[in-house]
Amino acid sequence: MNKTIRRASVFALLLVFALLLRATWVQFFEGQALADDKKNRRNAILTYAEPLGNIIVGGKAITGSAVTTGGDLRYKRTYTNSELYAAVTGYASQSYAPTQLEGIYADLLNGTDIRLKTALDTVTGRRADPGDVLTTIDPAVQKAAYDALGDKKGAAVAIDPATGRILAVVSTPSYDPSSLTDANTAGTAWKKLNADSDKPLTNRALRQPLAPGSTFKLVVAAAALEDGLYSSVDEKTDSPTPYTLPGTRTPLRNENTSAPCEDATIRVALQYSCNTVFGHMAVQLGQDKLKATADKFGFDDESQDVPVRAYPSVYPSGMDASSTALTGIGQFDVTATPLQMAMVSAAIANGGKLVSPHMVAQITDGGGDVLEDYDDKASATQVVSASTAEQLQSAMQTVVEKGTGTNALIDGVTVGGKTGTAQNGENNSKAPYAWFTSYGKSGSSGKEVAVAVVVEQSDAARSEVSGNGLAAPVAKAMMQAALKR
Repeated sequence: MNKTIRRASVFALLLVFALLLRATWVQFFEGQALADDKKNRRNAILTYAEPLGNIIVGGKAITGSAVTTGGDLRYKRTYTNSELYAAVTGYASQSYAPTQLEGIYADLLNGTDIRLKTALDTVTGRRADPGDVLTTIDPAVQKAAYDALGDKKGAAVAIDPATGRILAVVSTPSYDPSSLTDANTAGTAWKKLNADSDKPLTNRALRQPLAPGSTFKLVVAAAALEDGLYSSVDEKTDSPTPYTLPGTRTPLRNENTSAPCEDATIRVALQYSCNTVFGHMAVQLGQDKLKATADKFGFDDESQDVPVRAYPSVYPSGMDASSTALTGIGQFDVTATPLQMAMVSAAIANGGKLVSPHMVAQITDGGGDVLEDYDDKASATQVVSASTAEQLQSAMQTVVEKGTGTNALIDGVTVGGKTGTAQNGENNSKAPYAWFTSYGKSGSSGKEVAVAVVVEQSDAARSEVSGNGLAAPVAKAMMQAALKR
């Protein structure tokens, strides 16, 4: 054989061998990675080849699937009362990664979850029938919160203290998840939503911690009682008025200058929301003890899954005494989500025991059989003693009956609450946040609910922004719906 031809043949064989080696490598070692790649169009085609499973609220599906017109994706996701439930469902989009429950349970809802496969499915390679997600959301409570918030920018959460079931998760302004489901229109909707300064895609209920203001005084009071700094909510405190922040000449004053805050009891201090009492109390306790109590209620938990991952609420560390005083009134670098403040009220209402909050009760397979029951898995932690919880319940009732939270009163219901008006911006240059957290217990049915509401912005004049004026009416509507009164 000609030497040149021989060399060319060997070279050609080497090329063929290299191609076979590469094909083998791709098929056996990179195949799964390529199959799972988000840019692989086949995944989207497979996901939307059949109707998706559904998210259930109150026994009814609030999601669905509709046949598309044109394109290679046969179905698209649809929503019922889409803006009402957007903070719960999130969206399943042909163009963008799914969010909220749609994202967490994507495999279950599209039928690729391995738990859905039967033996026959495994043999034939058939896609399993999709499963469903059964939420704990109470449609009446959800609607009450959404309607009461109206055009205000804010959020609300309701929890059953005894079970940890989340009854409502509302964030306003909301958005229509249906606008993001179709690949033909999703891009335009996505740009519009992200350009909106009100940030409708942000889940304010779970994922936007803000300064909690005076609602955090409940945590400070709990720490003082648990530590033994004060034995009772009716024991007089050591509280000068005004109180000069340690190491400074800056006085910490009370919003109501005529309030009886000097050496006030915890009950009176909560009733009138005395800054001086809780600022001084925070310094007396020290940041370490305050942080320990806050963390028991759920602060600083970076793995708070409900099952949506909630942003951690924060009690800071490494402060000087003056900053510690400001944390006592829910300012400085203290932040909390409405979920977190609802957890505080839930634990107090439940005898000091915090049951892990969750908004999914069960997930089921295509035949309705339960794959996982989250109600059964809910755990409980004794945050404060039953005695401390009982005293705080009594003091919170005083706040509603004759203090700063009277707008939450409900006939025939025992209501305890705490208002908050948190400063916002440098030197309080922006509109304050209006907070209210509370619990309600029905005298006739024995039902209980704990709620938290924050209003970031409304049409109210700055002088009229208060927890009682803006947030308490929302909480009242939610408690009435939950207790069916």
